Amino acid sequence: MAVRFLSVTRRYSIDLCRLTPSAVNRSVEGLFSTAAEHRSAGDDCHGDDGDDDHSHSVTHVRTLETRTRKLEGQVHDLTERYKRALADSDNVRRRTQKFVEAAKIFGIQSFCRDIVEVADLLEKVEEGDGVQQLTQYMAHIQGRLQDIFTKHGLEKMSPVGSTYDPYQHEIVCHTPAEGVELGTIAVVKQDGYMLHGRTIRHAHVGIAVKTQEQ
Repeated sequence: MAVRFLSVTRRYSIDLCRLTPSAVNRSVEGLFSTAAEHRSAGDDCHGDDGDDDHSHSVTHVRTLETRTRKLEGQVHDLTERYKRALADSDNVRRRTQKFVEAAKIFGIQSFCRDIVEVADLLEKVEEGDGVQQLTQYMAHIQGRLQDIFTKHGLEKMSPVGSTYDPYQHEIVCHTPAEGVELGTIAVVKQDGYMLHGRTIRHAHVGIAVKTQEQ
């Protein structure tokens, strides 16, 4: 306490030699009172700082809680959107599958409708018809059938005189080269057909070869 008193006297420049004992006591009491007030004021300042820190921490926690609730809401919303997208995708896949199955079943509907006309023509053939009349009638049916094939992209191959193509022809025999070049197709045993340029049945052909007489 003596040290504090001396420091206070230096701070306030008090001449102790000129003071009476009663004045010294009053001066000392006043100085200690002033020091106590400064100390109390310092303590109060420190208390205010503690309250400010606590208030700031509470505000920060509340801000984090608000952000957390907002993020949780966004996650929930995105999850629901994802589930709806999956459901929509599954519905589209099922509808597409139904369309494909229907196309497979009814894709030849137009072709079948035209073929039925040929069947009607065949049913009109009577046993009593003469050979010439029957021949003309069959030629008419064949022409009508070829028209139907052309309409739907079905084409009969005409390979005689052409070279062998494994994607279109199947060799079933060899025949003497008469009127055709060696190694080319000389005869067709069974017609081949192509649908829109794709082979759907290979033509059974015979290849021209050189005989001993030749």
